[in-house]
Amino acid sequence: MKKTPVWLLALRRLMFGAGIAIVIAIAMPDRADAQAVAIVNGDPITAFDVEQRAKLIQLSSHQTKPRNEVVEELINEKIKTQLLRRFGIDGIDKDVDNAYANMARRMRATPKQFSENLEKSGIKTETLKSRIKADLIWSQIIRSKYQSAFQFSDQDINSRLKAKNREDANVAGYDYTLRPILFVVPRGSPPAAFEARVKEAEALRARFQGCEEGIALARGTRYVAVRTQVVKGSAELPAQLRDVLAKTEIGRLTAPETTPQGVEVYALCGKRQSESGPAKKEVRDEMFNEAFETVSKKYLKELRDQSMIEYR
Repeated sequence: MKKTPVWLLALRRLMFGAGIAIVIAIAMPDRADAQAVAIVNGDPITAFDVEQRAKLIQLSSHQTKPRNEVVEELINEKIKTQLLRRFGIDGIDKDVDNAYANMARRMRATPKQFSENLEKSGIKTETLKSRIKADLIWSQIIRSKYQSAFQFSDQDINSRLKAKNREDANVAGYDYTLRPILFVVPRGSPPAAFEARVKEAEALRARFQGCEEGIALARGTRYVAVRTQVVKGSAELPAQLRDVLAKTEIGRLTAPETTPQGVEVYALCGKRQSESGPAKKEVRDEMFNEAFETVSKKYLKELRDQSMIEYR
């Protein structure tokens, strides 16, 4: 059995975790494919669009979705994209590029590498970006239009936590100030190159006694990239990284971790207790998603009722 590429497995997780779908373009459509199967407020959805979305679903979930459901999904997406004309959201294209770059970064790739991987599977970069654009437009409008639906009091959150009987309900959360430091290893290098860089990272870790002087030491090391400082709440971090940071002293480095770009460590430059721990963050997100789904369905129905949708 042919092994599924790591980048494709990661893409599948991203698509379903973030609610993002991608249209796969394997060939240029012929005249039959270019025929409209539906017209939404004057904008066509072609047979080619339906075919490619169906292929995406098959690729990402190994399931076949009925054709009529694929068409309805594309109609909803078209309606969401058309809202840009009404609301005139500024900077949306930049937001799309940033979201695309973040997807690539989460898969340990540059945007160019990510695009190349997509192209190898017949997926057009611009098609993915257009889907991201629809999601971003919809999210911004729903958040703005229904602000009151997303206001949750501490009492609401604590009641939900109590109902769930979470043992970690009272675990404190922290905001960590981090400086990622990457020991670069060229692509295609042998394992020995990574092992050598791990040793260099461990050597820096032993000398690193504080962020101010330690960062200067890191910058003086060959082929080392000191990235921009970030602040991350413990609620945003995976449990494994929370455990690592909990055991790391302020002003010291975490243990080296091997990535496709090289060997990475994190300098812990600050730590302060936050108001929301991981359990509260999880419950708040759960409540937000429930509210978003409710108002989203309501508003989408209103828009569909107001739209001119013609099936061919």
